[in-house]
Amino acid sequence: MSTFDPGRLVMVDIPGKSLDAETAAFLREQKIRSVCLFRKNIGSEGEVRALMADLIEVLGPQALIGIDQEGGAVVRVTFLPQPPSAMALGASGDAERAEAVGAAVARGLKSLGINWNFAPVLDVNNNPANPVIGERSFSSDPVKVSRLAAAWMRGSLSEGVACCVKHFPGHGDTHVDSHHALPTVDKSRAELNALELVPFKALASQAPAMMTAHIVYPQIDPDRPATLSPQLIGGILRQDWGYDGVVITDALMMKAVAERFGYAKSAVMAIEAGADMVLAQGSLAEQRVAINALRQAFASGRLTAEQGETAAGRLDRLAAAYPARAVANDAARAADHELMAEAWAAGLTALRGARPPALTAPIRVIVQGDVPTDMVSEAGPTGRQAVALFEAFADAQVQMVDDIAQLDWTRVPRDGRTNVLVSTRRARYGLAASEWRPDLHLSLWNPYQALDVAGPTVLSWGFAPGALAGLKAWLEGRVQATGRAPQGLQ
Repeated sequence: MSTFDPGRLVMVDIPGKSLDAETAAFLREQKIRSVCLFRKNIGSEGEVRALMADLIEVLGPQALIGIDQEGGAVVRVTFLPQPPSAMALGASGDAERAEAVGAAVARGLKSLGINWNFAPVLDVNNNPANPVIGERSFSSDPVKVSRLAAAWMRGSLSEGVACCVKHFPGHGDTHVDSHHALPTVDKSRAELNALELVPFKALASQAPAMMTAHIVYPQIDPDRPATLSPQLIGGILRQDWGYDGVVITDALMMKAVAERFGYAKSAVMAIEAGADMVLAQGSLAEQRVAINALRQAFASGRLTAEQGETAAGRLDRLAAAYPARAVANDAARAADHELMAEAWAAGLTALRGARPPALTAPIRVIVQGDVPTDMVSEAGPTGRQAVALFEAFADAQVQMVDDIAQLDWTRVPRDGRTNVLVSTRRARYGLAASEWRPDLHLSLWNPYQALDVAGPTVLSWGFAPGALAGLKAWLEGRVQATGRAPQGLQ
């Protein structure tokens, strides 16, 4: 007789900033032990502490409470010290700094009781057109990704927060965002071994958990994305590498999987392929579909009791090694804020001889007013935040636009002012930007915009307070931009 409940193999999300009675009852009834928190769940620090206490009570001592606190624009708890994006750490290239940042991130999460972080990203961003990874990757070089991600993870694990590296077997060379459609990476095993798989293989012995990618690798498995593929999870990860850590799927609600396979089928296929836990977000009804599908698959014998016991055992070991309990770190908080600011500034990168204008020079700041969230990253910085970078300038005129991609450079006055283009959005600009000729281009988010616009450019790799403070200091001549961009951006 099986001793585990299939609900133990499902991670769900919850509505709101507090645990309502209906959700608490559902979690108890379905024997759920794992919840993923998103921005919608994060209120004030007091609210988060109350939510965590309630969740831990309901989920039990083996709770696994996950979150995406990667750094850069993918940070859910913004009142904690905000870490640099992976590529900002890559720009400074300092493994000790990466380890210190990983530890600080973990201290912040641990202070709330969160014990599982879906980071670091091991994707090798070798495709400048990638719409979803970009600065979330440490580098376009797989060896550098391995070195810095290993250091970041060491820091996190040392502070008692489990890491979940992602997105196996690699999301760096995609043209499509798997939140919206199903990407394909048409590479042979040898090609994957030479690039995408390098960091995952290098860190497999150290990573307590891995998250799969909703990507089809047709030369390995033409029919199923990695999340549902026995060849990729059961074959490469489990058999070839002997990986015995936790494998969790990326969200089943993402269109790459949901529209082709549905919640019920994909939940069963993922466990069948060798995953241990499925991430089933959505309404209680949608979550119940995934859980019931697993119950039926175990009852019918499609999934064996042994498969269930093995998966549950791996999850139990993870929860035992990294328990969900709040550990106060008030003393370290201020120092960790300083560490993050210093790490952001160290990544600041100047391309093509970019120099700050003189503080007395008349300048024109061209910026988009508002950037809404794409639901993966946070909303971009506001035009107001961008304009605040120029407070020290004696004569700064602001030209606010609704959509920077629609900018018509022929209408930008040539009146002797230094034209400073500030990008606050994630998407690349497109072909129109090839005609733009700013005197200085500041990219606050997607560094690959530097490929769209000719001229001197500064990359901040993100827009957290530390990034903006570092960039402001550079504009005012107080710091140098000493970071180095990865191959393909230089």
